[in-house]
Amino acid sequence: MKSKTLSLIIFLLVSFISFSQTKTNSNQMKWTKTWTNFAPNNEDYPKPEEKLPTIIDRDLYLRNDVTYLLSGNVYVTDNTILTIQEGTIIRCDAENTASLIITKGSKLIAKGSKGFPIVFTSNKPKKSRKSGDWGGIVIIGSGKINSPAMSKIIEGNFLPQYSSYGGNKEDELTTIMTYVRIEFAGKKINQSKELNGLSLYSLGSNSIISNIMVSFSADDSFECFGGSANMSNLVSYKAKDDDYDFTLGYQGELNTILAIRHPYISDTSGSYAIETDGYDKKEGFVNIQSVSSIRIKNATLVNLSNHSNYQHTTAAISSKNLAKIALTNMRISGFANIVKFDKTYQSIEDLQKYFSLENSIFNVHNKTVITQYNTEIKTDQLLKYNMYTNHFRSVDDVFTDPFNEKNPKFTLKESENYTVMQ
Repeated sequence: MKSKTLSLIIFLLVSFISFSQTKTNSNQMKWTKTWTNFAPNNEDYPKPEEKLPTIIDRDLYLRNDVTYLLSGNVYVTDNTILTIQEGTIIRCDAENTASLIITKGSKLIAKGSKGFPIVFTSNKPKKSRKSGDWGGIVIIGSGKINSPAMSKIIEGNFLPQYSSYGGNKEDELTTIMTYVRIEFAGKKINQSKELNGLSLYSLGSNSIISNIMVSFSADDSFECFGGSANMSNLVSYKAKDDDYDFTLGYQGELNTILAIRHPYISDTSGSYAIETDGYDKKEGFVNIQSVSSIRIKNATLVNLSNHSNYQHTTAAISSKNLAKIALTNMRISGFANIVKFDKTYQSIEDLQKYFSLENSIFNVHNKTVITQYNTEIKTDQLLKYNMYTNHFRSVDDVFTDPFNEKNPKFTLKESENYTVMQ
């Protein structure tokens, strides 16, 4: 009787997962149409007509009938609001490396639209742009971080008077960013100084970040340092380092995200689709409730690997320093492992407390879960009732049209041929 009941439960679970995944896949890539660009090096952008000032200390409105040049470090200061009209193009200097810094108390209102996205891109001509041509966008808020220090200094070589972040304004509206593309940004100055495509420092919960694409970043695409802003409809395309990075007590939700990696594009320190850090190891944290806690729903994490190059891949997710991550409706494919934990997770109870994966499908070529503290921990129960491929498959065997440069499609093929973890 127990065997029949278990079989029925598994059958119903398979049906539920298949239905949920089919329903999700049916609309999977529609949200990326018209505003994204998966081949930005072929785009012939207009030449800059007007250079932005180094210090923006009065409210400024950028119009879409002007193409702007961002050169060097441009600071928005003194509680100023920088507003960017839909369809505006900002070319970013590769000779005098450009970054846009929205300082604490100031705001960036960049509301693009599906038909007219806002674009930050390299100032180099088409077919000559590359990762790290310019710095990136840095947005500094007054939300919470979990360091014993109430505030910290942002990474990079920036003016110290504009570099402080963190505070107690948890519900601050730090920015509104919708339908924005960030192309060829990011730089690794050294191991402790990095510029990401989009760096978000302690953003308040009323911030709005939706429909953002970061492509060809030379460091992380998105990195959150504390804060509690929820985000949705995010694309990271061929980043050199991590696609989504969370640290210093970030506590929020990501809904509908895409990470597309390549097995030959990676940082020497190791790169992941998602990297979570519960706290700064050198400084510690305020209390255990303040460690980073991330919820992710409806995500596709893909490494474009096949049987000739899959050995160059790592885990899809790295979780360190007791970071907590809850994943639902995930499609994870092309990586060596699903998740790698560091030594701070010391038992199966720790893993179950700080990690969950539900209603998801995965296709990996090595051990599903890696633990550093005790390699004998039986980790299979972490993944039970998810679905997986019986053997490793190349990306084009799993998805419908993953190499389409205009609009890649990651609808699952043969969704009925997966096995349920028990």
